[in-house]
Parts: sequence; structure tokens; C-alpha cells
Amino acid sequence: MNNFSNRIYVIGGIFVLVVLIFMIKLFNLQIVDDSYKLSAENNSQRQVTQYPARGLIYDRNGALLVYNQAVYDVMIIPRQVKVFDTLDFCVLLGIEKLDAIKRLEKAKNYSYRRASVFLKQLSSEQYAVLQEKLYKFPGFFVQPRTLRKYPRQSAAHALGYLNEVNNKEINADPYYSQGDYIGKSGIELTYEKELRGEKGKKIYWVDVYNRIKGSYRDGKFDKSPVSGKDLVSTLDIELQEYGELLMQNKKGGIVALEPSTGEILAKISSPGYDPEMLVGRVMSKNYRALVQNDSLKPLFDRTLMAQYPPGSIFKMVNALIGLQENVINPFTRFECHSGYHVGSFTMGCHAHVSPLDLRQSIMHSCNAYYANTFRYIVESPKFGSVNNGYDVWRNHVMSFGLGERLGADLPNEFRGGIPTLKYYQKKYRRKNLRALNMISISIGQGELLITPLQMANMCAAIANRGHYYTPHIIKSVGKEKGIDEKFTVKHETSIDPSYFPSVIDGMEMVVTGGAGSTGSLAAIPGIRVCGKTGTVQNSHGDDHSVFVAFAPRENPKIAILVYVENGVWGSRYGAPIAGLMIEKYIRGEISDSKKWIEKRMIEADLINQSEKE
Repeated sequence: MNNFSNRIYVIGGIFVLVVLIFMIKLFNLQIVDDSYKLSAENNSQRQVTQYPARGLIYDRNGALLVYNQAVYDVMIIPRQVKVFDTLDFCVLLGIEKLDAIKRLEKAKNYSYRRASVFLKQLSSEQYAVLQEKLYKFPGFFVQPRTLRKYPRQSAAHALGYLNEVNNKEINADPYYSQGDYIGKSGIELTYEKELRGEKGKKIYWVDVYNRIKGSYRDGKFDKSPVSGKDLVSTLDIELQEYGELLMQNKKGGIVALEPSTGEILAKISSPGYDPEMLVGRVMSKNYRALVQNDSLKPLFDRTLMAQYPPGSIFKMVNALIGLQENVINPFTRFECHSGYHVGSFTMGCHAHVSPLDLRQSIMHSCNAYYANTFRYIVESPKFGSVNNGYDVWRNHVMSFGLGERLGADLPNEFRGGIPTLKYYQKKYRRKNLRALNMISISIGQGELLITPLQMANMCAAIANRGHYYTPHIIKSVGKEKGIDEKFTVKHETSIDPSYFPSVIDGMEMVVTGGAGSTGSLAAIPGIRVCGKTGTVQNSHGDDHSVFVAFAPRENPKIAILVYVENGVWGSRYGAPIAGLMIEKYIRGEISDSKKWIEKRMIEADLINQSEKE
């Protein structure tokens, strides 16, 4: 009997213990640990990223350059996918069955529980058709987003493009996740943080068919997106488009600046491409085609990345250094006997009157004048040696922003190169150099390498009589007025302003000096244009045509560089194109007297055919 009583107590104790364990477990599940509850909720809810509207981009006059277009990504959560009509689904999306299977496997490999992109960028029309039947396909939903749209098929290099973030970019900034888009070049890259805005999120209740039934917890955990800031660029889109028209079927670049501010008015890299090519589902195919075009290199931004010898446009800098160091004055004359001759060394020159003073040397672009000037500078007794003289000369050159990155608000700016003393010492294997070791740089040839942006900036510094502002392409961000303070800092050259007028006299004579002037095709009745031609030697084909100019002479509104590869002479393409651009910007139209020049420049083809003139 006692044994039986003991058993009752033991069994009862076990029963009470089991009940107690169950009660504790239920309390823990329902009150303390809500993971099961959340898991159940997760199966009946959908979190959708709310992508903000990316900021718009305008030109300096308010013309819209970039806006947004709605598209839709088909998303997938693999764990929610059930058996569905694959053929019907593929027809709706316009893809092959094998492609759909591959996409499904890719999504599973990424995450079985988390949403990922199944198919990108459906159009509004495709989305409307799919939306009606989406309930048939559990595990799939549509997420809206925007793509860039371009009302003007221009300024692709300046504006830049978007593409999906890569792993490096995701690791560098936690804001981004797989499938997000980021600026990859141009303004889109430099001003990515301002343009992108802030993502939001919205959580929905969904039924077993993945149909939205309402907002989760009345939107308590939703977050509204914050739109990106609009940008006003410094570009004049009318001038930009005109420059691209003039440069069609030519290789090279144009950079136009406002000297008083450093604002970039136009930035043409030719050949270019239609910005619409790098938008949407055709982007990958088009990008590969652009990259593989080795002969034209349309993705290569020549205005920032090409490093060219400047040719004779560099003579103005040499003249200013010579004046500053008092080795020449405006009336100094040098003879030219078809070039500069020292012993067995000869630097040739074209036929012109001789001897010439400073102004005439610029007008006639005399090589002998600048070989002599350079030699007088570096061999000046006050420096003690050619080595010291060269360092002084180089520092003057660098003060014009040459041979270093200017710090423009555009990515991929190259620094160019002004050779150092050590470079020449290594090249000639001698410690003490002679002027003849580097005499070719006196006329902008040899080892000098300068980008078109730097050449235009050099011209702006001359137009300003000795100072420049860092070139930039954005005037304002959002509702904020003004720009980054660094773009308002005046950079002084090492040349006293009093030395600029005589050089500018020579530049004006290049355009209006009559017989012997090389830039007459840049002349504009009623506007005082100051310019300088350059013909750059090219061992791989025809020489390059170069021209820098600014106008009007007093209170200049525009400084411009035109560089046309294989254009033969500066007077053939550089000067007339620059003259047309200046007139277009200042007057808004081309006068009838210059229509023939305009027609000739537009029709000139230096890529697809050989010109015979």
C-alpha cells in the first residue's frame, strides 16, 4: 500500500513538472522570446525599399539636362516561391525559360530568405501587364525605382552615368546594398551623395498569394525617403550642343571657361556618345561596345584625361616668364633665319619677317624667338646655373596651374606633366644641364604634357591678367546658394599683371593682324578676340590643330581651348571653331558672314575620310 502511495506521488510530481515546464516554455515563447512571432509575421509581411527621387540637373540657364523615369524591378524571395506556370511567367517578362531558371538559382544562392532582384527595369507598360497576374506567382513582387532620362542627347562625359554598386562600393559605404545604383562618372559621381537622397522603407501585410493587404502596424515602422538635391550646372547646353556639332567626325576636345569665375561653360570630348546608351537594360551591351571601340575611344574623356603637347600656345607663358625675369622686354628683337640654329642643332620655323619684337613673335608664332627667350631665362647669370634657372622657369610655369591637377569638381582629372630637373639629369646622364637639353619645351613640344582643361585655364589666367579660379561645373546644390569656397579662391600666377598687356596685344594681332596672322578665321566683327594658334608635331600622322582665345579683350566673358587631333594647322580647325563658339556664346547666333565657315567645320570629317585641300 505504501509502495502504491509513493508511486502516486512520484507520478503526480512528474505530471506537475511536465506541466510546469510547458507553462514556462509557453511563457517564454509568448512573452519573453518573440522570435517565433516575428518569424510568423515575416512570412506574412513584405519590406519594400523606398528609393528616393534622384536630384535633377539643370544648365546655367535653367534648361533641364537630367531627370528621372519610373521603372520596376521584379523581386524574388526564394522561400516563398511555390510551383507556378513558368511558361506564362516568362511570356509576361519577355525572357526564356532557361534564363528564368538561372535567375531563380542565382537568387537562391544569394539568400533563401532575403529579397533580391530577379529581373531589372521593367517599363511602365510591362509592369501594368504583369501586375494583373502577379498574384499567380507567390514569392515575386515588384519594386519601383527610377532611371535617368536625358531630354538633350548631349554632355555625356560631363553628366556621367549610373550603374549597379559593386562589392567594393558596398563595403565602403553601408548606405548601399546589392542592386543599388551609384554614380560612376562625371557629375553623377562627384555629387553622388547630394544627388542620391536617403532611402526609405515601407512594410506591408501580404496574403498567401503575396498580395498586399495593408500597411504593417499602420505604418509605425515605415520610413519616408528623402529626395536628392537638384543641381544647377555651369554648362550652357546650347553652347555645348553647338560645340559637339562642330566636333562631329573629329577627335579632340573643347573647353570653354568663364574667366571671372572659373565656371565651365562647355566641355566637349570627341568622339562622344549619347547618354541614353548607358541607361536601362541595354546598358551592359552598349557599354561593352563603347569600351571595345579602340579606334575612337568614345568613353575616354579627352578634356580631362588626354595629355597633349600644347604646341605654340605655350609660347605666351614663355614670353611672360621672360618679361618677369627681365631677360626680354616688349621691344626685344630676335632674328629668325628659317629657325633657330646652334652648331649642328636646328629648330625649324616657317617663313616670316625678321627680326621680330615680342608682339610680332606671337602674331607670327616664331620658334627662334622663344628658343632664344627660353635660353636667356635658364642661362641668366643671376641664377648661377642652368639647373637653377630651369627650376625657376618651371615654378613660373606651374603657377599657371599646368602640370598638376587643378582640383575641378569632376573625376578622373589627369595632372599632365612639366618635366623636372631630375628627369633631364637622368635622361642625359649629366648633373649640370645645358639649355639645349630641353630647348624643345620652349615652343610647347618635347616632354611637355598638358590637358585641354589646363590649356583653357592657362588662357583664362592670361585673360584675367595673372590669376584664375579653379574650374568647376556646378553653380549651386539644392536650395543652397553659392558653391564650395575653394572655387572662389583667386589663384595668382607668379607673373606681375603689368607684363600681360604686351602679350595680349600679340594675341589680338594673331586674330586681326592682317597678312601673316594665323588666327584670322577666329575674327568676329565688333568683338575683340585675342587668340593664339598652335600646330603640334605628331609622329603618328598629321599634326594637331590647337587654338586658345578669349573675348572680349576687356572684361572677357569666355576663354576657350580647341584641340583637333590630326587637324594639320592651328589655323585650319582650331581657330575657326573657336571663333564660332565665341560668337555663339556672346551673341547667341552665327552671323551670315561666317555661315560658310560654320558649314565647312560641320562637314569636315577627319575620321571617316582624308581631307584634300
